[in-house]
Amino acid sequence: MTTQQHDNSCPIGVFDSGIGGLSVADAVCRLLPAESLLYVADNAYSPYGPRPASEILDRSRRITQALIAAGAKMIVVACN
Repeated sequence: MTTQQHDNSCPIGVFDSGIGGLSVADAVCRLLPAESLLYVADNAYSPYGPRPASEILDRSRRITQALIAAGAKMIVVACN
């Protein structure tokens, strides 16, 4: 695995299985007002709760990879 260098202009990625993670994204914005965010609400697979763990892990990996590909320097998983 290689380490990528990110500068302060790179966003923080936040994802949730729905819109509930907006409160987490809001908290990140309040704590780190100079940061930009990329937010993914995975409404197509919401809720994650009744789904098999393997499916949740696969979705989480795919979303994380997409956020990293979009330049995210950090990922916040806002799911409960």
